[in-house]
Amino acid sequence: MADTTLMSIPGQVDPVPVARDITPREDGRVDLIGLPKDRIRELFAEAGLDPKQAKLRAKQVFHWLYHRGVTDFEAMTDIAKTMRPWLTERFVIGRPEVVEAQHSTDGTRKWLLKTADGHEFEMVFIPDADRGTLCVSSQVGCTLNCRFCHTGTMKLVRNLTPGEIVGQVMLARDALGEWPKGSMAGLDEAEDEGHYTSDGRLLTNIVMMGMGEPLYNFENVKGALKLVMDGDGLALSKRRITLSTSGVVPMMDRCGQEIGVNLAVSLHAVTKEIRDEIVPLNKKYGIEELLQACADYPGASNARRITFEYVMLKDKNDTDEHARELVRLLKQYKLPAKVNLIPFNPWPGAAYDTSTPERVKRFSDIVFEGGISAPVRTPRGRDIDAACGQLKTSAEKKSRAQRDREAAEAIEA
Repeated sequence: MADTTLMSIPGQVDPVPVARDITPREDGRVDLIGLPKDRIRELFAEAGLDPKQAKLRAKQVFHWLYHRGVTDFEAMTDIAKTMRPWLTERFVIGRPEVVEAQHSTDGTRKWLLKTADGHEFEMVFIPDADRGTLCVSSQVGCTLNCRFCHTGTMKLVRNLTPGEIVGQVMLARDALGEWPKGSMAGLDEAEDEGHYTSDGRLLTNIVMMGMGEPLYNFENVKGALKLVMDGDGLALSKRRITLSTSGVVPMMDRCGQEIGVNLAVSLHAVTKEIRDEIVPLNKKYGIEELLQACADYPGASNARRITFEYVMLKDKNDTDEHARELVRLLKQYKLPAKVNLIPFNPWPGAAYDTSTPERVKRFSDIVFEGGISAPVRTPRGRDIDAACGQLKTSAEKKSRAQRDREAAEAIEA
C-alpha cells in the first residue's frame, strides 16, 4: 500500500521537504543507489566491517554501481566471493520500477516509474542527431500550479530521493545499453576506463525539467547531480546538465555555487499581471527579482548563457509588444541569454490554446532582431504525452490491466 500522505502546501509559501534521503524497503535492506562513497563506507562500518575494510569495499562498490552500472553484487568480480552474499543480505542495488514504457513516432521515449513505496513519476528521453537528452523528474507531483502545465494540476506528494533521481539516469543507461562491457579482472584499469566516455553515446545531456520544481528539492537534487558529475561515477560534465526553475530566487545562487550546472528559467511572460496568472510563483518572486537573480547567477557568460523558456499561448503572451518587452528586459539586466520558444502542448481541460505558427515565427523574428537567439523548440513526444508541460502520471488514466494488454499487443506487433 503506497504511503499517500501529501505534503501540506498552503498558499504561496515555500514547501517543507520531507526529510528522507533513502526510501525504506519492506525487506529491510538499504538501497545503495544515490549514496556517495563516504555514506556507503559508513553503512558498511555500521554493518560490521572494520574501518579499513569498509573504506576499500566502499570504493569498489561505488565503482561498480556508478561507473559500470551493475545491478547484482555477484557481478562485482574483484570482491571476494564470500563477501558478495554478505552484501546481498544487507544491501540492494535499486532502480525505479518500470510501470510502463512508451515510444513516440518521433523516437522520443517515456517511462512511467514507481518508487519502492508505491508513488509514480515519469522521465523522458529525447534523441536528436547530435545529442540525446534525458528529462529527469525531481518530485512526485508539483506545488507550483502553473496553469499551462499538466504536471501542475497534480498535488505534490513528496520529494524524490537522490537515489530516485540518479536512478532515472541509470535506468536510461540500462535501456540504451550504455554501460561498459566486460570484467575488470585482468584488464589494465586505464584501458578499461577508456571505454567509458561520452563520445558516441546516445545519452549525452540531462535536463532537470521533468515533474516537480528542482530547487524545492535542492539537497536531494544536488546529491544526485554530484554523483552524475563525479569523475569516478557517471562522469557527465556539468556543462551537459541544465536545471530548470520556475524562479525560486533564494535558491538560485546556491544552485550556481554548489552545483554549477547550466540554468534555465521558466519565464513565459513579461508583465506581472500575465505571469501572476500563468506562473503563480511570480506573486512571491516577481520578474525583476527573478531577472536580477539570473544576472547574478554564478558562471553565467556568453559561453554559458541562461536559457529562458517561453511557452507560446494564443492571445495571452504572444504579441509583438510582448516580444519587444522581452528583449528590453533581457538587455536591461545585461543577461547572457537565449530564449526557447515553446509551442503550447495542449492537454484535456487546458485553459489555453497554441499560438499559430505564423505568430510564433513573428515573435521569434522580433527577438532575433533584438540580438537575442530565439529558436522555436520542435514539440517532441506529443503522441505519448511526453512533450513539455504534458507530464502527468499515467496511473490516473490507465488501469494495470489496460497497460498489460497494450504491452502484450506491442510484443505481438
